Amino acid sequence: MTEKIVLAYSGGLDTSVMIKWLQEKYNAEVITATINVGQPGDLAEVEQKANKLGVLKHYSIDAKEEFATKYIFPAIKANALYEGKYPLSTTLSRPLIVAKMVEIAEKESATALAHGCTGKGNDQVRFDISIGCLAPDLKIIAPVREWNMTRDEEIEYAKAKGIAVSTAAKKYSIDESIWGRSIECGALEDASREPPEDAFEWTTSPKDAPDTPEYVTIEFKAGVPVALNNETLAPVSLIEKLNKTSGKHGVGRIDHIEDRMVGIKSREIYECPAATVLLEAHKDLEKMVLTRHEVLFKQQIDTQWTFLVYAGLWLDPLREDLEAFINKSQENVTGEVCVKLYKGGLQVVGRSSPMSLYDQNLVNYNIKTGFNQSYSKGFIELWGLQTKMHNLLKRKIKGQKTAKGEV
Repeated sequence: MTEKIVLAYSGGLDTSVMIKWLQEKYNAEVITATINVGQPGDLAEVEQKANKLGVLKHYSIDAKEEFATKYIFPAIKANALYEGKYPLSTTLSRPLIVAKMVEIAEKESATALAHGCTGKGNDQVRFDISIGCLAPDLKIIAPVREWNMTRDEEIEYAKAKGIAVSTAAKKYSIDESIWGRSIECGALEDASREPPEDAFEWTTSPKDAPDTPEYVTIEFKAGVPVALNNETLAPVSLIEKLNKTSGKHGVGRIDHIEDRMVGIKSREIYECPAATVLLEAHKDLEKMVLTRHEVLFKQQIDTQWTFLVYAGLWLDPLREDLEAFINKSQENVTGEVCVKLYKGGLQVVGRSSPMSLYDQNLVNYNIKTGFNQSYSKGFIELWGLQTKMHNLLKRKIKGQKTAKGEV
């Protein structure tokens, strides 16, 4: 029986080589699928290249809107920053890509799914687990984990098979979606060195950013952004517009040491202008409308949600369980947040909400206020009672030891 394999296809050298490699090693018919989540490139050209390499069929799917509403928006509600830095810009697209590949595989009666992930990265975890959950009867093929070709050997293989190889030197490994851009390899692997400026495309160097700050007002409804500067926008348009505005001011550069699932510590560089601004604005609005107890407890839920998604467990039932709480917590997260963008930095400078728990009458320092200061004395006595008792006991024990001459 001839294998029929659905391959996640980017149009780049690696996945182009995979087409021929799969055809030869597995005597397979290859169906390529390009899922557009905001990566650059002409989808028509990608399809043309796939067809030229002899694929059985090619699918081009524009999934940007679905990506924004079903994956990014939940991440905003969860304030998703892995290890406090990374907004899951690459991570979030993987379960969506797998879901589309599985739909194609079912339609085409495919026998296997293939991806271009390496054996050192996180994406193999995300792809393999998601495929195992959605299509447990399909074989998983990861050519890069199998073929053991060096980059030079891969290029020679491509030339031998008539696959076009760009003469331009590729300095970095890039992955993009509307939620961010990841940059790896080359000079970036030296964690002691500042990233070269040519690694960045979405963000202006802070020293070259405008000398005048720009203010952006973001409106949220039930935890998700719906408007910029009083202009209601569709989800993708809002994110793309904010990427450009924030990137112009050098906002959204991320440089950190990240713990991969396979145990490797890696130096990761990201450009996530819109994500950086939206997550900061969302967290600030939550602090205005949620109680202290909700905010502190939700921080734990957010951290667990973020880890599950990063770790390839989008389809684990715990994510949905956590989202039930998160979605309930977002019912009052409605209002506007004003953010100041300037020279690579962002600062929330104003916020308002019809659901605000902030009462100016309570916090002002005038004598005539709605806050009865006389209540504070009794509160302080009770609030610190056990702490005070502990320290009194400690003093008593210390005194007893001193009287006995004990050290």
